[in-house]
Amino acid sequence: MQLLDIHTHKAATNLEVVSIQSFSLTAPLPVISAHQPISVGLHPWYATLQNLEEQLAVLTQIAQRPQVKMIGECGLDRLKGEPLANQLVILEKQLALAEKLNKPLILHCVRCFDELMAIKKRLNVQVPMVIHGFNKNAELGQQLLDKGFWLSFGAAILKPAASASQLLSVTDRFFLETDEGGADIATLYEAASNLKKSSLDELKALIFANWKKIGLI
Repeated sequence: MQLLDIHTHKAATNLEVVSIQSFSLTAPLPVISAHQPISVGLHPWYATLQNLEEQLAVLTQIAQRPQVKMIGECGLDRLKGEPLANQLVILEKQLALAEKLNKPLILHCVRCFDELMAIKKRLNVQVPMVIHGFNKNAELGQQLLDKGFWLSFGAAILKPAASASQLLSVTDRFFLETDEGGADIATLYEAASNLKKSSLDELKALIFANWKKIGLI
């Protein structure tokens, strides 16, 4: 069974790894193989309300391709990007697109978790919503899980005392990702299997099942 990397910004180079490479429509898209699984969205750091109509039209067209497995990364960031009110409008448009296409979302969230939970409830979003690179406290993580979100963990789990590590050890609703970090996916699988006190094969089966639950396999 292959290793699964739900969110990366690097091109796949290992045949033993299935990865979803993330692209933002706020930058020129490279030529992408029709067989390479990708995610595409409007990143909150760069998306603007002024260009939303044009970019959303392009995103709607590209997102229908079979190789586009997820919408995003998109989301909210209190520290960078457009004013939060504008970011909410941009995110809502992408949530509606994901619902229309029945594709899960890969989400960026910085200091906006209350807003993210509120928008999920208000719009009654039914497609899976995956928060990438989760490294906040375990209490917040459990609150998000209880409200139906999925969490994706990256290099934070390499520190056994980290909150992300504590949360991963007690939940099965998670994915693993390399994002832009230096740790490869095999290293993250090894760390996660140690935290779960499971074999590598058991962890592979768990994450494979989770991919299947949200429609990636």
